Amino acid sequence: MTRSFDIPTVETARLRLRAFHAADLDAYSAMQANPEIMRHLLTGNTATPVQTWYTMLTSMGSWALRGYGMWAVEEIAGGRFVGSVGTFQPLDWPEPEIAYSLDRPFWGQGLATEAAGAAREWLFTHFPLQRAASFIRPENRASIRVAEKLGAVLEGITELRGVTFQHWLHPRLATSP
Repeated sequence: MTRSFDIPTVETARLRLRAFHAADLDAYSAMQANPEIMRHLLTGNTATPVQTWYTMLTSMGSWALRGYGMWAVEEIAGGRFVGSVGTFQPLDWPEPEIAYSLDRPFWGQGLATEAAGAAREWLFTHFPLQRAASFIRPENRASIRVAEKLGAVLEGITELRGVTFQHWLHPRLATSP
């Protein structure tokens, strides 16, 4: 049996959310090797190019198995790799997560809010979910501000894989189908 799937492309005013390409590996590996970026993510550890490749493969697998996953984010003007955004839900996650991570040169420009907002809108448009979450380390003020700008509400504190996170709730918006 052959199973095929499509990964949609979503565009915002400045960004394109698209499937990962093999050509993204160098830029994504450099991003995931940056301790300033990675300290905010799940393990807090940097990743090797091989680990980054597996992250890309996992995202592709999520699209195939769940119908949603993480996108590569690139600038529409210029095509530079910006980071990743989308819906992340490993088997041990309590609910789908709106996740976002941008490379350092793209911080402070509103791009994470723009990308995460588009990812959330796509998720709620295509799936009958009533909510999604963002699991954010308490010290990650920038990601907390993104969640707040998106209208997410702090639901509490949770532990995932031995790491403490703030559990931010993204309720389905009244404007979502």
